[in-house]
Amino acid sequence: MAQVTATARNGDTAQRILDIAERLMQVRGYNGFSYADIAETMRLTKASLHYHFPSKSELGRRLMERYTENFLAALGRIDATGADAHEKLQRYVSIYAEVLANKRMCLCGMLAAEYATLPKSVKAEVTRFFDANETWLVGLLQEGKRSKDVSFGGSAIEIARTITASLEGAMMLARAYDDAERFNRAAQRLLADIAGSPSARARQLTT
Repeated sequence: MAQVTATARNGDTAQRILDIAERLMQVRGYNGFSYADIAETMRLTKASLHYHFPSKSELGRRLMERYTENFLAALGRIDATGADAHEKLQRYVSIYAEVLANKRMCLCGMLAAEYATLPKSVKAEVTRFFDANETWLVGLLQEGKRSKDVSFGGSAIEIARTITASLEGAMMLARAYDDAERFNRAAQRLLADIAGSPSARARQLTT
């Protein structure tokens, strides 16, 4: 029992480290924090942090893995609603809006801005996150076009990449101006452009 308790406690500590690192990275970026920042917040020694995550690159990789898994789980919950494609896109945007409302940035957007200086293992996870997003959006857009819930010219992959790039960019500008409404208006304009009908387009512009 003592061993099980110790294992559970170690697991809890590792998760707390990841939680704090995630918050710091979403606010400061990968290069803007150190183990000393986490140690101070948790009142642990840096040696204790290295026990759980031997290097910052390992911490970053593990954090990115967790972030991607949580994001994919959120997309799974959107799929499970049975909503039409346009409503699913609205819920997708809401994920970003909620992050911004908490005075944070998309973790992968922050790391993408520092891509050239990231360790290879972290770079790979950042790319995996965006690839997973594109795959989900492409499937949704293709489904929506068939059902006439959305309308767009060009390929689904082009629109998926436009959506991702637009949302990430809108977050950055909203943060620069400390104005979440900038993000909301840009996101709604984006969705209005791929609304499947004039009435749906009108609803988006008045949201």
